[in-house]
Amino acid sequence: MSAISSIAISGMNAATTQLGVAAHNVANAVTPAFRRQQVLQQSQANGGVSTQITRASEPGSNLAADLVQQKVALYSFKANLRTVQVEHEMLGSLIDLKA
Repeated sequence: MSAISSIAISGMNAATTQLGVAAHNVANAVTPAFRRQQVLQQSQANGGVSTQITRASEPGSNLAADLVQQKVALYSFKANLRTVQVEHEMLGSLIDLKA
């Protein structure tokens, strides 16, 4: 797998984590003393991103932020998926030229 694919797949995994956390927060919004989960992302030296799930320090929900996070995660996933698709198309074109 190339570096481009690895970086894009890392981004897709991060987006999936964000989406899961946002869904978890929405599902538990009315749970007493619920503390929201948050996703911390950090770029990796060799490319890509790592994620860590933490809990908010104060209990309470923020449905607006969770809904925005879901949209951001969706667009991030789609952008990274498109990167993988374009790379595969380009590699296919190169193979066709060499054949």
